[in-house]
Amino acid sequence: MELEEGQLDPGTGKLKRQPSRGMYILPSVFTAGNIAAGYYAIVQAIQGSAADPDHFDRAALAIGFAVLFDGVDGRVARMTSTTSDFGRELDSLADVITFGVAPSLLAYIWGFRMLPMMPAHAALRGQLVHAGVFVCFLFLICGASRLARFNISINPQPRNPGRPGHKYFVGMPIPAGAGVIASIIHFRDGWPIDNEWVALGWLCLIILTGFLMVSSWRFWSGKEIGLGNKQPFQMVALIAVLGVLIALYSEYMLLIIAIGYLISGVLARLAYSWSRERRVPRV
Repeated sequence: MELEEGQLDPGTGKLKRQPSRGMYILPSVFTAGNIAAGYYAIVQAIQGSAADPDHFDRAALAIGFAVLFDGVDGRVARMTSTTSDFGRELDSLADVITFGVAPSLLAYIWGFRMLPMMPAHAALRGQLVHAGVFVCFLFLICGASRLARFNISINPQPRNPGRPGHKYFVGMPIPAGAGVIASIIHFRDGWPIDNEWVALGWLCLIILTGFLMVSSWRFWSGKEIGLGNKQPFQMVALIAVLGVLIALYSEYMLLIIAIGYLISGVLARLAYSWSRERRVPRV
């Protein structure tokens, strides 16, 4: 009888069976769902207007679902031992589309292009629209750079604080950056910004999010969360409760999660800077 192709397990010295070729398709199915959600978000953003803001809200929700798909495909690949170079490259391309192009386009149309035409503020509106084009493109470039750095990094070293490891990301992940934009738009039920000062704050938030993605600051990865922990039932209950709260109060819960994650990296950096100043001996 002919043995199936596989690798020799160094621990037991026995032939280790490889997953069937069909299993490698499974993670790519979730990645394809990620791309589909990004494409849908782009289409909805283009169709949105101040008279029909539901398109903006659907685009934001599509990005939110894409975050879920993005988290599942990697876990499925690891659980089924079907990780591959093709899957990693496809996942990166999907992230550029869904968490780079889609949210940057949505942020521009929703936050700047839809500003009302008022003769008294025509000059300011024009400046904000032009600045919005540049800043949203900057968000896209920062997200793509974050992905490129992640792909080539073997052991990235965060600058703040404590030990580097699989529990932390170096820089804010691009799905989290897209989630910040999507959560705010969903919180407003898709109603676009109609005030120049609010648009200016929106501009600053996009700049901050882009900076955090390319920074070397530490953000929690959540990779240690799983059903294989010592207390899986508590974890299942916690996930279930969180899922119910999101389903019932999605506008508030998604905003709290997205902004809370952004603030966590900033607070960790500030705490590290403060503790480092205290450790420096005074002359």
